[in-house]
Amino acid sequence: MITLLDISLQRGSKPLLENTSLTIYPGQKVGLIGANGSGKSSLFKLLLGQLHTDSGSCNIPKQWRIAHMAQEVRNSDRTAVDYILDGDVELRRLQRAIDSQQFEGEELAKLYGQMEIVDGYTATARAQQLLHGLGFTPSDEARAVSDFSGGWRIRLNLAQALMCPSDLLLLDEPTNHLDLDTTLWLEKWLQSYPGTLIIVSHDRDFLDNVINYIVSIESHTLIAYNGNYSAFEQQQAQRLAQQQAAFEKQQQRIGEIEKFVRRFRAKATKARQAQSRLKELERMELIAPAHINSPFNFSIPAAEKISTPLLAITDATIGYNNIPLISGLNFSILPESRIGLLGPNGAGKSTLIKTLAGQLPLLKGKRVDGENLAIGYFAQHQLEALDLEASPALHLQRLSPKVSEQAIRSFLGGFGFHGDRAFEVIQHFSGGEKARLALALITWQRPNLLLLDEPTNHLDLEMRHALTIALQGFEGAILVVSHDRHLLRNTVDDFLLVSGGKLEPFDGDLEDYQRWMSCRDQDGQPQQQSSQKRLTDSRTGSQSKSDKREQRQAAATRREKLQPLTQELKRLEKAMEKLTSELATLEQKLVDPSLYEEENPQLQALLIQQGSLRQQLSQAEEHWLSKSEELEHQQAQM
Repeated sequence: MITLLDISLQRGSKPLLENTSLTIYPGQKVGLIGANGSGKSSLFKLLLGQLHTDSGSCNIPKQWRIAHMAQEVRNSDRTAVDYILDGDVELRRLQRAIDSQQFEGEELAKLYGQMEIVDGYTATARAQQLLHGLGFTPSDEARAVSDFSGGWRIRLNLAQALMCPSDLLLLDEPTNHLDLDTTLWLEKWLQSYPGTLIIVSHDRDFLDNVINYIVSIESHTLIAYNGNYSAFEQQQAQRLAQQQAAFEKQQQRIGEIEKFVRRFRAKATKARQAQSRLKELERMELIAPAHINSPFNFSIPAAEKISTPLLAITDATIGYNNIPLISGLNFSILPESRIGLLGPNGAGKSTLIKTLAGQLPLLKGKRVDGENLAIGYFAQHQLEALDLEASPALHLQRLSPKVSEQAIRSFLGGFGFHGDRAFEVIQHFSGGEKARLALALITWQRPNLLLLDEPTNHLDLEMRHALTIALQGFEGAILVVSHDRHLLRNTVDDFLLVSGGKLEPFDGDLEDYQRWMSCRDQDGQPQQQSSQKRLTDSRTGSQSKSDKREQRQAAATRREKLQPLTQELKRLEKAMEKLTSELATLEQKLVDPSLYEEENPQLQALLIQQGSLRQQLSQAEEHWLSKSEELEHQQAQM
């Protein structure tokens, strides 16, 4: 297990963590959350051995193999497949040894045996499977890494981390450059990952579906919560709801949600996704206090004048570089349209949005814009279009030269640019800060049609929540592509599917779409043969039945000898999980201010129980460490 004991971390003169402790048990899937700059990346570097604590200790089992997703975009002439295979360091070592021709006879046979053990003969097939799952085409396998754009290179870094055999996997924002389909694929992959997983992510649905433990960095302290992100949110909401000072702001937020529920209830029988969305909004009333202290609070005002329709396209073909992607397009956007675009990677979702935004011409057909059409368009290249030498305030002053400085300050404050930050040049701003500025510029111009292509990339959880609330209250039309299912579920009324060169209504919700994708290939076509079956077939040609039988028998013998120790370790792990849960519940009770009133007999009893639980947990952890070392010793002797 991972044990952080009374650690302190500092970046320059800024304290990140102060005298805080944490235990992560084998096989746990942990979501690491916290405000930007709170120390999440530094904690990853500590676990990777790239940083050292200022005080305290960080202990990770010596035999654990650690894999992580690199954030830098490397320029390499290696092919995509070779780059991914490089993630398996042991495989590459064995391949080099065999290819060196320095070994023969028994030594060479031993190397080939080790290749069997690391499943080396299926490595290429597994690398191809990772490429396919992350949205690459077969023709991409032989392309050089340097041929890919930055976002696709990040996907290659992710594939390389997944390729590496590991006991601990560290992933920092793995979904940032993924679309919805590849996010769903990654979810399934991580759900079956047997090791310990720590993820930094701002995608709440992704966290809900993958992790079972939250570690939150709050006031320089690591605070652990059992359950997924929704469970954390509710636990935190219960704690914050006790703070009387936050009551008025809480009521304001709940009022905004109730207002939207009233607006939407009239349409609740319209479609299945409407009912699903209404349930989600009702749940939001319970978790609203968890976001009381959010630094973001803004709305998106719509243009006063509208046209019906806002935009209409007739008998059109759209595409990119004269390559048709969608044909036979007859499409209108009305002032009340709230549409989510679904479809496989490369089907044409982004091309459709660019065309609607006027960034790409129609290849064929007719387009009619409403007289009062005002488009607000967000895409990733919007960040590149920002003036790095200008401040957020100057960006707005260029749009509205006569607006007062105070009005600009107040407006930018809602997007988290407070005080002098609003007047600093953005050259050194983070990706999240630039994305917030791009959204602020769109909001400032009062559009009546929002075209949003992955608007949540680089945004943290609090900003995503604020954007969701703002889009719910937006009175204009919305068309959005996003891998953030929470945002889609709470902001759109209808889904359209881009697939097979067509744009058609999708009769269902996001769960229906996930089932639709599960029985189709990368291009959205019905699958003829599962990738798992292809992988199984590739293994068949490289391993005889007798080899498999001998390996199974040897593995069974090893398991039988180690069984008493492994069972004892499992028993101890369950005991530690139970004690940790009981301790967390007890410490939640100790937060209650009423306990500390004069002569409260319950307080002493709770403190005694807390001390007992901590002692039992410490003893269980020491026993677990002892048994782990014993197991490691026996495995080394086999």
